[in-house]
Amino acid sequence: MLELFPDSARIEEGELTVGGLRASALAGRFGTPLVVYCEQTLRARAREIREAVPEALVLFGSKAFPNVAILRLFAEERIGADVSTLGELAFARAAGIEGERLVFHGNAKSDDELRTAAEAGATVALDAEDEPGRAAAAGTRRVLVRVTLGVEADTHEAIQTGHHGSKFGLPPDSALRTIAAARSHGLDVAGLHIHVGSQLADIAAHQETIEQLAAFAARCRDELGWTPEVVDIGGGFAVRHVEDEPIAPLGELARAVTDAVELVWDSRALPRPSLVLEPGRALVGHAGVTLYRVRSVKRLADVTWVAVDGGMSDNPRPQLYGARYTALSATRADEPATENVSIAGLHCESGDVLIDDVLLPDPRSGDLLAVPATGAYALAMSSNYNATPRPAAVLVADTEARLIRRRETIDDLLAFEYQE
Repeated sequence: MLELFPDSARIEEGELTVGGLRASALAGRFGTPLVVYCEQTLRARAREIREAVPEALVLFGSKAFPNVAILRLFAEERIGADVSTLGELAFARAAGIEGERLVFHGNAKSDDELRTAAEAGATVALDAEDEPGRAAAAGTRRVLVRVTLGVEADTHEAIQTGHHGSKFGLPPDSALRTIAAARSHGLDVAGLHIHVGSQLADIAAHQETIEQLAAFAARCRDELGWTPEVVDIGGGFAVRHVEDEPIAPLGELARAVTDAVELVWDSRALPRPSLVLEPGRALVGHAGVTLYRVRSVKRLADVTWVAVDGGMSDNPRPQLYGARYTALSATRADEPATENVSIAGLHCESGDVLIDDVLLPDPRSGDLLAVPATGAYALAMSSNYNATPRPAAVLVADTEARLIRRRETIDDLLAFEYQE
């Protein structure tokens, strides 16, 4: 199971350590639930993809976890940002990311977003036929056009994005008209953008999409006299959350995808484009561990419920996508895991279950549990359901821990309320 944890994770004297720090010490200092990010892992994944595809521009898909400290760390590793809201854009700019290392997405961009993206010098991914005029009026200079080519990726339907009927992107005829309109508005139409889905452990869906995109690029050449100088092939590379999920090496997948672009473009005698990749989960997912404190153990005839001090408010993925996780008894890691249990959250929902079945050593109230691979789309999608404050996040390295997101308080929540 330790393979699912960050690169620096160890079991020392029966206890999980990350970044050289004991789980109990981190929980004691910062409280629980707590999301612990490993700097060594973040930098390792960044370098893995940069070394695998040195010719490509790599952008962090910041929706996986928009955080200024982590965006700044990636900027140090020469990785930019893919953003889709004013908030994500503000986080990226606060981290010092602007200009050519910034792409602004979104299927429903506001005029404020377009203006602010233009001020930052971001490339804008056009996602609707009415956007070229609005983007030009907002001061946008450089754009991509997002194309949807009807490929159904082998993943949960909620995170498919390249299929027919998707709310994202434009089918080929619409995309062709949008390219022509953008050029007529004086925009620099640099290239094309695709994204086929998320949590993909192989490149089958990418391969099919790239082949169709090359056919579309050839059509652009023939009908518009225009070919893309840039192809942004999105992200979607998978992360293992449980041991029986396939290993998905980020560098190998990225290299295979970029090789596919070059091969297919050459086969159609198209000039090779510059490439952009937008990994999100694959950069941060494996780097994060969530620590929970066990509040109660309820042994029933058919199930043993282990209830923790968090749940769907800090990680809604099990409810949204049926995502699976596993857990380790963080301070009793050397004891035999002999009891099969289900880990429930604290919320007033029967569906608030983090893990259906996991083996733990004789669980007790007060135990500290560690759930690996929670660095992406957990805290990023968190809520205040049941008026629950969101957890803190820390960055650990070389026996040092730094708070990168403070824990919310009840006073924070009350500050949003109008009180007579």
